[in-house]
Amino acid sequence: MSRTRLPLRKSLLARLLAVSALVAACSVAATAWLAVQTTSGAILQEQGQNLTADARIYHSLLGYAAAHPTWEGVGKTVRDLAEQSGRRIALTTEQRAPLADSAAPETAAALPAQASAIVDPLSVDTALAAENAGPSGTPADRVDPRAVGPFRLPAAERTALRQIADRGVACLSEAGIASDVVRTASGRPVIQVVGNDPDRLQGTRCTTDALDTPTATEKRALKALNQLADACLKRQGRAGVHLQLDLSWGQSAEPMPTAVPTMPPSEVPSPAPARARDLAPRPTPSATPTAMPGTGPAPAVGTSEDDRAIASCVGTARREQLSSYVASPALLFISDTGGTTVPGFDLSPANTARIAGAAALVLALTVGASVLVGARLVRPLRALTGAAQRMRDGEDTAPVLVTADNEIGRLAATFNDMSAHRARLEAQRKAMVSDVAHELRTPLSNIRGWLEAAQDGVADPDPAFIASLHEEAVQLQHIIDDLQDLAQADAGALRLHPEPVRIEELLGQVAAAHQARAETAGVTLTVRALPADRSAPGLTADPVRLRQAIGNLVSNAVRHTPPGGQVTLRAYGSEPGDAVLVDVSDTGTGIPAEDLVHVFDRFWRGEKSRSRRTGGSGLGLAIVRKLTEAHGGSASAVSVPGEGSVFTLRLPADRPGGAGTADAEAAPVAGPAAGPGTGRADPSEQP
Repeated sequence: MSRTRLPLRKSLLARLLAVSALVAACSVAATAWLAVQTTSGAILQEQGQNLTADARIYHSLLGYAAAHPTWEGVGKTVRDLAEQSGRRIALTTEQRAPLADSAAPETAAALPAQASAIVDPLSVDTALAAENAGPSGTPADRVDPRAVGPFRLPAAERTALRQIADRGVACLSEAGIASDVVRTASGRPVIQVVGNDPDRLQGTRCTTDALDTPTATEKRALKALNQLADACLKRQGRAGVHLQLDLSWGQSAEPMPTAVPTMPPSEVPSPAPARARDLAPRPTPSATPTAMPGTGPAPAVGTSEDDRAIASCVGTARREQLSSYVASPALLFISDTGGTTVPGFDLSPANTARIAGAAALVLALTVGASVLVGARLVRPLRALTGAAQRMRDGEDTAPVLVTADNEIGRLAATFNDMSAHRARLEAQRKAMVSDVAHELRTPLSNIRGWLEAAQDGVADPDPAFIASLHEEAVQLQHIIDDLQDLAQADAGALRLHPEPVRIEELLGQVAAAHQARAETAGVTLTVRALPADRSAPGLTADPVRLRQAIGNLVSNAVRHTPPGGQVTLRAYGSEPGDAVLVDVSDTGTGIPAEDLVHVFDRFWRGEKSRSRRTGGSGLGLAIVRKLTEAHGGSASAVSVPGEGSVFTLRLPADRPGGAGTADAEAAPVAGPAAGPGTGRADPSEQP
């Protein structure tokens, strides 16, 4: 079945491309939307991450400044921080004189106009310090708690206090209370207790009064601080105060307990220490200890004007006291290695989740569109599958509904044509089996009847009797030979014995073999010769099989040509000279156009009667086609009803200087070949 090319709008390929384009458009739109929605958020998040990293750098350098009176030797710390953060770090004085720079001088870019922060342990940047603040928060007086100055204990005092602390830990351990010793920024040891159950400490005999008493160094430093604070208050016309070790003021019946200063995470062990006197447990295992006396944030002050004035003077006194113990303020510059202050950013988990969600939505849309399109594609395919299964089971197959003129619609139409063709072939096969059974039964019945008559003495075995039996046996042999030849051709078991053949002589042999039958039928059988100056091209073929094929055509033509008609054989070369054409033409009844396409089909008979005289078994022309195709050729027929038919065999001619195309080893031997002029097949494909 031939059809024109499908329009693009109906093509299945075009529909699939359209769905793919739609999915791609949705993906691009979703990507663009996500880019717009997440870029600003990702930048803000990156800025937050940079702020955290900058705060860690600032905190580390602030600790260095709190512990050293100058910036000498800070270069190694700057390089280590730069290596850890992957950023460029530079320190300068407030007049921009370089102090340290992680970048090599010959490759370093110019520093930005604006510094990232000012590193001053006596004036902490509250925004950056908040990133590293402990539970006590940023100091109220903005003095870094690691700046201990004159409160730093000498080795002898540290050793003495450590021994007292160790005895306290051992005592608590005997009481079943886990504890440890933490060294503060000033070197003072503080006992910290694991857990949050004050009742566990009741009833123990462990005391640390000696650990809570200020040392001589702390007393001198606290006295100097108290004098500075009183001088500030005196200038304001206020009375002096008595400062305790934790920087609280006023009279106190006993010294305030020692506490642990706020320290960076690398210095503060966990859990947090408790007050040294009552050994109260820390609030949480990860809490940062409270500041030690004289070095941490002052206690919360009241809301009265006097309290605020005292707190202000204490802060001023601390900065004045510590100014000679800490490094001078420095400008901190933090940038990426290329010199820019805004490095690239990575997507945050939230933005990644949004992208994943959008991708999942696009995937869902894709799956939905694919399911809709797939369902429309699968529905007719399932119908075709069901029809094929019914055909396999031998059931009657109704035509598959063709709903659209596309690839699947054409497949369904082709399947319907195939199903109809198969039904026709099946009907022909059943008719052929019935015809062959009838034709085999008739000669066998005749032979059996005559033999039984002779056996009973009813018939005499005279020459007429023998001739009748021989005629019936020959007819039976013809049918069997037809079936055997077709079976061998179908199985590829025909062995050809090619040799050079003079086609004019072969046509003469075929005409001579069928001359008697033609004369009996009143038909003139002739071979048309080519002009003397022309000859058919050389041909290499199996002469026995070729005579059989041409003989079948001649026998068929004689049978369907009325008395007075003519059957003509002619051989000639094709116009390009690459083939030998053999025509068998007759002036018979002709073949209707609707039957002409079936004449070479096996089991097909134009004559519907079962008589061998008016119609054969429907195998003759099928055998002709198979034998011709075995030689590498083809068979065709043209006919005009009422005027006659022309059957043409097209055989490949010999190539110049070479043999023909027939293959002597085409198939294994499968039976004896027919002799020349036997006319073994007796087809009747014409009406």
